[in-house]
Amino acid sequence: MNATRALGRYGEELAARRLAAGGMAVLARNWRCGRAGEIDIVARDGDTVVVCEVKTRRGGPEGRAPFEHPMAAITTAKADRLRRLAACWLELHGGPPPRGGVRIDLVAVLLPRRGAPRVEHVTGVA
Repeated sequence: MNATRALGRYGEELAARRLAAGGMAVLARNWRCGRAGEIDIVARDGDTVVVCEVKTRRGGPEGRAPFEHPMAAITTAKADRLRRLAACWLELHGGPPPRGGVRIDLVAVLLPRRGAPRVEHVTGVA
């Protein structure tokens, strides 16, 4: 496994733990829908199905900006892709919940050069 993939897996593990600690049930991780792509985490928050995009960023070399905030990665194209993936998930898993609907969240994992990782959960990003 290369370093980038290992970093992503580590971030997804921290994200899944954070969601579970916040009372959400993790339903799937790294769920793929053919060529449409992959959902990092699918979870349930009460009556709501939550599609979570996980972005992990590592601190940079001394004297340079440590990282671009992961929220910057949620472009219009990325949001559209996540909506298509959410629709695919719902189609294959019995449709939308009768109440609660679907939400797209971001879990940002920030790994500074020193100290503990910071995990931020932002709801309803798209």
